[in-house]
Amino acid sequence: MNPLTMKHLRYFEALARLGHFGRAAEDCAITQPALSMQIRELEEIVGAPLVERAARQIRLTALGEDFATRAREILRAVDELGDLARAARGSLAGRFRLGVIPTVAPYLLPRIIHALAETHPGLDPRPREAVTGKLIADLLAARLDAAIVALPVSEPALDEVALFDEEFVLVRPPADAGKPVPSAEKLREMRLLLLEEGHCFRDQALSFCKIPPSAPRALMEGSSLATLVQMVGAGIGVTLIPEMAVPVETRSAEVSIARLPEPRPRRTIGMVWRRSSPLADQLAGIAAIVRGVGCGDVAH
Repeated sequence: MNPLTMKHLRYFEALARLGHFGRAAEDCAITQPALSMQIRELEEIVGAPLVERAARQIRLTALGEDFATRAREILRAVDELGDLARAARGSLAGRFRLGVIPTVAPYLLPRIIHALAETHPGLDPRPREAVTGKLIADLLAARLDAAIVALPVSEPALDEVALFDEEFVLVRPPADAGKPVPSAEKLREMRLLLLEEGHCFRDQALSFCKIPPSAPRALMEGSSLATLVQMVGAGIGVTLIPEMAVPVETRSAEVSIARLPEPRPRRTIGMVWRRSSPLADQLAGIAAIVRGVGCGDVAH
């Protein structure tokens, strides 16, 4: 019988987390048949079924649930041992798993990677774009080293470092360019285009307009800021976007940009990492680099 390996644990953890062989195989960068074979081999080693296989999804057995919990603890501990070794070498090098929210990634991430290539040539950045909730869950499970999100996160297990503030701007059709800029109260009466639920920027826009998240409204939604801006260009409504998105998103859409009346809505972008991370000092250095990139992109 083959021995239990870390590979078995990583593959099983991905399957338990995603609940689907195809998605787990993609997450592990292997084929689905290869993943299935590894899981069956693991079950042979354990001597009992860990998953119940169905046509479209899998369910963990009672043993599988317990096994998944322990596997995550072991994998987290092993990753932290690796971080200890990297911390002892001083300058951060090797794999760097950085999560970034979708309303920041397209505009800041290329410049961050370029800056890190200059300051940390031995670093292997592995960026991941996802909404805040997903990034925080992956960070707490040690599947990420750090994440760039809108603050505050208010998670006791994480350290937060503010990087920069930026304002939101109003995007409206070109015909509205000469009209007075509406107040937050007036925006509530207009057709406001928003990101789908799960995006923190949606919640921030609703908060500025004093619209309860649960309020039933005939709002148009989009999956990205690019979609929202294109919808504005088509005359469907108006939207708010972060200032850093303006140069990119207005290239291919005929829209007008206006600054909102004081007090203008704004957000604080920061970097977060596990409080227990041995790489805390190195990550603080990375945060300083990201701050320099962000402050260069955002007007204050």
